[in-house]
Amino acid sequence: MNLQIVTLLFLLVVDVGTALGVVYTQHQNRLLAIQLGVLESRQDERLAEWSRLQIEQGWLADASQIEKTARGVLRMHRPDKTQILVKRP
Repeated sequence: MNLQIVTLLFLLVVDVGTALGVVYTQHQNRLLAIQLGVLESRQDERLAEWSRLQIEQGWLADASQIEKTARGVLRMHRPDKTQILVKRP
């Protein structure tokens, strides 16, 4: 009978240890899931910002926008044909 009590206590300790391990693992899993959600949100924000920057870069590189800026903001104008010098190699 003494051996049965020792075996029962051992199994009880193992069972409680396993239950605590499951609780700890589930807690860590929840924390990691929350962290993953935060990181995915940041990734989505970065992708949206990257897309906006690509659109802005395309708009700024457009020749008509460059010409509008040169004429409007910088007050540049095309020189007369008499002022253009073409140098050929």
